[in-house]
Amino acid sequence: NRDVGAIVLKGTTLNPRLQGKGGLGNTIGNPLETTVFLSHLIFEGTLDRFPGLKICAAHAGGYLASYSGRSDALCGRAGGNGEDCKALKKKPSEYFRRELLVDTMIFHEDGLRHLVAEAGVGQLVYGTDYPFDWPVGVDFVLNAAFLSNAAKEAILGGNAMKLLKI
Repeated sequence: NRDVGAIVLKGTTLNPRLQGKGGLGNTIGNPLETTVFLSHLIFEGTLDRFPGLKICAAHAGGYLASYSGRSDALCGRAGGNGEDCKALKKKPSEYFRRELLVDTMIFHEDGLRHLVAEAGVGQLVYGTDYPFDWPVGVDFVLNAAFLSNAAKEAILGGNAMKLLKI
């Protein structure tokens, strides 16, 4: 383990700023860690070097659905950190839409709608934190009026079956 200024508590790494009320280490910390991890995979060129690599990320892909445009904007800048993007074969958002699979732990129908718009139905798999008591079940997807039955079937099992070749 390297020292990153974090505290280890019951197996969960918590930044000291995420301590206190609200369970921030889990509530925002876990999606943040997912965002950081996936961003490293993209910007370090891992997904380009291993084009067949399949990554399925928890926490609905963290904050990438909401901020992939910011990464694209970084790569579109003439100055600044544009060097970070020169070796990439695609825009950062394209990795999110085509290379990564993410679960449905997004909690609200509007969040699911946004996730579908940003990642596409084909990149989503049903996610649960069972046996923990997060209020996200199969009904969350089944009751999403904006999804077709085919999209619901893909999310609730078809995409995972395709990924696992079963």
